[in-house]
Amino acid sequence: MNTIWKLLSATVLVCLTVVPAYAADGHGNDWMNFLFRIINFALFIGIIYYLAGKKIADFFKTRRYTIENDLADLNQRKVDAEKRLKDVEASIANIDAERQAILDDYRKQGEALKAAIIEKANKTAAQITAQAAMTAEQESRLAVEQIRAEMADLVIEAAEKLLKDKLTAQEQEKLIDKYLTKVVLN
Repeated sequence: MNTIWKLLSATVLVCLTVVPAYAADGHGNDWMNFLFRIINFALFIGIIYYLAGKKIADFFKTRRYTIENDLADLNQRKVDAEKRLKDVEASIANIDAERQAILDDYRKQGEALKAAIIEKANKTAAQITAQAAMTAEQESRLAVEQIRAEMADLVIEAAEKLLKDKLTAQEQEKLIDKYLTKVVLN
């Protein structure tokens, strides 16, 4: 009802402002024609309001709601974009520090790997040295044993030679008998 009064008062205001202009044109006596035109205009507006008023009002309410939602969504997007921009700017500002931290980390890893390789090489070298020392010791023992065996053979040969030269055939038979008896008794 309030809307009708607003529409009616707007129509009256338009009519009152049009009357002096209409009268200035020399149509001052044609009031009935002017009154019919005003009534016709008012009826036309009334019919439009009656038939499509709710749809027009709903359209503008929906349009207003859509625009408000779009504006709110755009404001939220703007806030999010500003936040992302600040994050990107902060990450760009820290990129040198991050790069240096990554390089330092890789250097530390490289030093640790280098130390591990050197330690492994030292252990391997120590094992090889110990193995070589053991092999050398075994070979020297073997060589000493071979020399002892050869010396023993030489001593036996020299002893045989001396015994052959000093012992007679009778003395040899006595010794052989003596040892055979010991072997048989044992």
